[in-house]
Amino acid sequence: QEEEGPEAEEPLGVHHSLAERASKYTKRPNVFRLQTADWRVFLFQAPTSEEMFSWISRINLVAALFSSPPFPAAVGSQRRFVRPILPAAPSRVPPEEQHRSHEAWMERVAQELFEHQRNLPEKRGRARDLDEYRLKKEYLLYE
Repeated sequence: QEEEGPEAEEPLGVHHSLAERASKYTKRPNVFRLQTADWRVFLFQAPTSEEMFSWISRINLVAALFSSPPFPAAVGSQRRFVRPILPAAPSRVPPEEQHRSHEAWMERVAQELFEHQRNLPEKRGRARDLDEYRLKKEYLLYE
């Protein structure tokens, strides 16, 4: 029987996510944050510092194992920026190959961010162009 209401449990996919200590969160001890592929942020509290770091490392390991390289963005006739598609299927490549693929991805993103910041839109340009520039910059900084 399915549960309904605010107590209903929903699985949380960890592919393309990152767990890290919530250094800016100071209300409670041993809190870490999990940022998911769709940019949602969840805060979790562990009983001890050791357990918190254990959870972080295990979540990141599983996230890495389930994170296949992103697909290219959809192709269209407009020059709009579209985020790449993140597959939810587990990766079938060995961890060493995943690591090399991740390093290559990070180099491409860093180069794209550098080029993006060099080509600023005109200050009196169209609002849509400025908004698109901002969206792409946010995405590249997030990556």
